Amino acid sequence: MARPTVRPFFSAVSNFKSGKDTPRAYLERCLDSLAEFEPVVGAFAHLEIDGAKAAADLSSERWRQGKPLSRIDGMPVGIKDIIETIDMPTQCGSPVFEGWRSGRDAASVAALRQAGAVILGKTVTTEFAATVARGTRNPWDSQRTPGGSSSGSAAAVASGMVPVAIGTQVIGSILRPASFCGVVGFKPSMGAINRGGSHDGLSQSAHGPLAATLEDAWIVAREIANRAGGDPGYPGLYGPEEAPAPSRPKRLALLETPGWNVAEPPAKAAFEAAIERIRASGVEVVDRRNHAGIAAVEKALERVLVVSFQITAWELIWPLNIYRAKDPAKVSATLLGFLGDAEKMTLDDYRSLLAEREQIRAEYAKLAGDCTVVVTLSAPGPAPLGLASTGNPVFNLPASLLAVPAISLPVLTVDGLPLGFQAMGYLHGDANLFSAAAWIRDLIESD
Repeated sequence: MARPTVRPFFSAVSNFKSGKDTPRAYLERCLDSLAEFEPVVGAFAHLEIDGAKAAADLSSERWRQGKPLSRIDGMPVGIKDIIETIDMPTQCGSPVFEGWRSGRDAASVAALRQAGAVILGKTVTTEFAATVARGTRNPWDSQRTPGGSSSGSAAAVASGMVPVAIGTQVIGSILRPASFCGVVGFKPSMGAINRGGSHDGLSQSAHGPLAATLEDAWIVAREIANRAGGDPGYPGLYGPEEAPAPSRPKRLALLETPGWNVAEPPAKAAFEAAIERIRASGVEVVDRRNHAGIAAVEKALERVLVVSFQITAWELIWPLNIYRAKDPAKVSATLLGFLGDAEKMTLDDYRSLLAEREQIRAEYAKLAGDCTVVVTLSAPGPAPLGLASTGNPVFNLPASLLAVPAISLPVLTVDGLPLGFQAMGYLHGDANLFSAAAWIRDLIESD
């Protein structure tokens, strides 16, 4: 198996306009990568290749006539297998849902189709988008995890099978697999992308793209939001139609988080080298040692793991108790144990956790007027060996709990394996985060 290479979409669009290339030819190149990598990687739970070819042919004709439906017309996309699709099963990584079809498209999938995207298939997820892996392997090293729960989405993009795949995140399911597989991961602000028709109705969950480039990630998210909006009661994704241009941050906040204590020394060294490069460019970098506000946030985040997991546990009592009652043999021992612990909680416990979460969010929000962007690692190190675990989510928990946008940039390496540099923004400040992230990417990649 060759070294994995991402396949950006927007570098091909100008050739669609000129007639030098077509969406069908682009899809065929994706299918070549699929034929090479999929037998080892196992990124897809279901494929609709004939349907994708037919959709790509229609897109090619629209581009030939100069009438594309959108900027993503003809883009091959993978859909995480907890998100419903009218023409494919949605199996949620569980025997409980084996072969199950809802007969409808989720809001995000309907929006993608309306924009002319080519839905290639459903990407593998862990059991109910939780912790139990379903066999996908890391394209960089088949003995390593791709991360989870958006495991297939990250692996498919990293292998060049698709330029974008849609993932979801409650704890760390976009940022961590993006880090392990060397792709861009974008977790938007809470509620920015409509989750209707997706089996992730938890209070910290968000839809977002795993993508070959920042530009691919932004435009896909924007095209979905244009058509489907955000979650009910949320204003949807804010920002320009085109990918925000790079913008030099005024001040950067370095947030160690509880993850710093378990980060591997080579990962710390790679991250610190990037921070020194940013400092050398003239951007001020502050941290807990010289900024009281960051010290307060670090203190507030000490319980981020406990608060996030217990909130999630309470919110998962239903539907997990229904699945257990229906057929406990089809639910893993891991999730049954998780459910048993959750059922010992009370409503007052949950209310207390929500109040603590709001306090942590309020402390973080105070940084907005002083620090342009907040940075940390995306994972404690590169993808660990073994497929049983999807890796430690400790560096991803803050963005999930805080409900803020976050991006994993594939700009670091350790021993030849990818490692993400994470940038976090502020609620509904997704476009500003993209501008700062693009500047950081350009600076680090210029070395």
